[in-house]
Amino acid sequence: MLSTQSLLKNTIVRGIPTSGMTLSSLKLATNYSTISKAMVCEKHGKPKDVLRLKELTIPKIKDDEVLVKFLAAPINPSDINQIEGVYPIKPRFKKYGAVGGNEGVAEVVAAGNKVKNLTVGDWVIPDTKAFGTWQTFAASPENELQKISKNISKISASTISVNPPTAYRMLKDFVNLKKGDVIIQNGANSAVGQAVIQIAKAWGIKTINVVRDRPNFDELADQLHKLGATLVIKEEDLRANSTRELVKNLGSPVRLGLNCVGGKSANGITRLLGHNASLVTYGGMSKQPLTFGTGPFIFKNLKACGFWNSRWNKEASKKDKQYMFDDLCELIRGGYLAEPWHDETKWELSDDNKTLNRKFMKALSKAGASFGNKKQILTFE
Repeated sequence: MLSTQSLLKNTIVRGIPTSGMTLSSLKLATNYSTISKAMVCEKHGKPKDVLRLKELTIPKIKDDEVLVKFLAAPINPSDINQIEGVYPIKPRFKKYGAVGGNEGVAEVVAAGNKVKNLTVGDWVIPDTKAFGTWQTFAASPENELQKISKNISKISASTISVNPPTAYRMLKDFVNLKKGDVIIQNGANSAVGQAVIQIAKAWGIKTINVVRDRPNFDELADQLHKLGATLVIKEEDLRANSTRELVKNLGSPVRLGLNCVGGKSANGITRLLGHNASLVTYGGMSKQPLTFGTGPFIFKNLKACGFWNSRWNKEASKKDKQYMFDDLCELIRGGYLAEPWHDETKWELSDDNKTLNRKFMKALSKAGASFGNKKQILTFE
């Protein structure tokens, strides 16, 4: 990982390399503009068609702003949907366009005179919608950033603000789960699904994990078991009597279902839920409506709820967010929550723009691939 000293060698201030600057002279960076390399779209459309690498001039930071250097940023499905214009949160279009990416971790490299809660060297994650994380540098008011622990890897830090909180909140907020309880989820191989398995394992909760059939199903099931999965079953087997027996042998009724698929998969999950259980929907990858079996819905008194992490993030206090992120960082440091399965694409500041654009497009293609279990993460070197 680059130190603040080494990253300064690759920063351009008014066209002048900052090699040789000391931390004590970093404050001087507040008086100059900075060049940031960014993946920008000027209109909605397919990301591969509308994204372009641009060099953006960041004006000198204001008194209440910080200058940050990004360390890592993932390419999430919601990022792609946002650029396509089909996501509720829209990109922040400015004169030059909109920088893609909603999630990532950055290091504070300069701070304005009125910044109170952040200092040079702190790690931060975005605390506002459509921040634009696919760039090397950014300027931001401190209230649009959340401080994060530096005692975790930059991969974990860059992916801590969307999927782990979604898993954490769904396990916390809908059912009062206790040690020994059982939950079921589809899309278990997704980044949220992986986080659900690991957090549930740390809290003593058993998980039934549903995934689509595939040629390497046994390999995938083994990977999920290593994360802490109790059962891993195919969607096609949801209605099988043998599956009902496996669930029954867990010793407790299924109290919570987590759905990111919809359609037949969600319907199959409802048939395995116990009395007074809740089904929480946070995605719809099949693009099919959410359907409940009428019998289970009536006679088991089931509840259906929705969860959107962006809504929770908007409504929660800074204190509540900090508590959750501290808790998640403790799980990471304790070895309970591993980095998501990922491929790393290194954006080296010494690379020319053509090379950076090619690297990004290759990672973008992987991010949209079918059965793509690995998250694509940009790391800025």
